[in-house]
Amino acid sequence: MVSLLSWFMRVLLWILGIVAFSASSLQAINGYITEDPTKILQKYLSLDKKGVRLEAHSWQVVRPFVAWLEEPVWGQVVVISRYEVVDDVSQWEILGVLEAKIPVIFEVLGTMHWERVTYVTNPHREIQYFHLKAVEDRWQIVGPQLPPHVGRQRLVDFVRWAELNESEPERKVYFNSLIQQIELNNEKDVQK
Repeated sequence: MVSLLSWFMRVLLWILGIVAFSASSLQAINGYITEDPTKILQKYLSLDKKGVRLEAHSWQVVRPFVAWLEEPVWGQVVVISRYEVVDDVSQWEILGVLEAKIPVIFEVLGTMHWERVTYVTNPHREIQYFHLKAVEDRWQIVGPQLPPHVGRQRLVDFVRWAELNESEPERKVYFNSLIQQIELNNEKDVQK
């Protein structure tokens, strides 16, 4: 009986520990205005790079971080290798006490166009100023609403999945060609 009670207490403490850890993890990205607004921006960009905005039903994952109510249908995806949120406040554009434009630097590799099923290489550095504002008691991104900025490997995986699920043979060929274009440009970048 004592060992059963001891075992039960250990399990209960273990479960409470997990709940407490989960709550503290969620609190880390809750976006309260008492926290650093770059946390919200980092989380949004991290999810975007992982491709959560590639499908209409999955964009809801970033919904808590943005002020807009719907995601447009994008005809293109910007392929990136990395991004950097500038956390130096002196480089921000302060618009008010609880409102600022925070620069983000993207290392762009190119653009993938859905309609033409093509990838256009265009390596460059892109700077976007994300407008964050206190909405009620939380930070939210109010603009700009950019096309998805996705990591190359995630996009390759997504296009492979689309090719596998495509029923039209002609579109399968286009998707296969697109995968080859993206991977070929990856090999060229590695050789540089």
